[in-house]
Amino acid sequence: MKKEIMAKRFELIVFDWDGTLMDSAGAIVTALQKACRDLEIEPPSDEMARHIIGLGLQDALREALPELPSQRYRELSERYRYHFLAHDHELALFEGAFELIGELGNAGFLLAVATGKTRTGLDRAMRSSGLQTSFHASRCADECHSKPHPQMLLELMEEFSVAPENTLMIGDTTHDLLMARNANVPALAVAYGAHPRSVLEAEKPLECAASVAEMSAWLTRNA
Repeated sequence: MKKEIMAKRFELIVFDWDGTLMDSAGAIVTALQKACRDLEIEPPSDEMARHIIGLGLQDALREALPELPSQRYRELSERYRYHFLAHDHELALFEGAFELIGELGNAGFLLAVATGKTRTGLDRAMRSSGLQTSFHASRCADECHSKPHPQMLLELMEEFSVAPENTLMIGDTTHDLLMARNANVPALAVAYGAHPRSVLEAEKPLECAASVAEMSAWLTRNA
């Protein structure tokens, strides 16, 4: 990333985590499907399981398994966490993501995370990735309304006294893009995560990057 990024359009850049910074979408899909099979529940398709990534777990289960009685959410959540945690130590950031976050921080941007993970899950992922000290703030689904509700972004903007037009949301799902729209915040989509490019582009983000390298180049030119 070049130094010209210092001429900033945005002050606050907010990242989604799973599927945007960490290559975890496949692990989430597998864990959810295994949890369903453990409990003899018909698992969602790969497409549906990927669609609900980014939502808080309860909202995700409600959307992916609409006929499942709510009293079974707890046991399914427990089995999901069992399978996900069995392999989360194997997950890694997308190539170039660690360096990009460092460059953005050095360039003077305020950096934050807005995620469907729990606080415990995000803290664990940040530690394993080495990014635990790289963000100025974060919001999780067990602390705020789930995406696409704008609460996460609204709280982050209020915390740093940054206007919506000076804030950028970056994510790999329509949930991220709709949250940004609901908060009147510009959004950058990434097409290498959970949702396909076609559905992301239908939400009219500023750009839809095919890789972390493309995202970095766009930020250099436009942030």
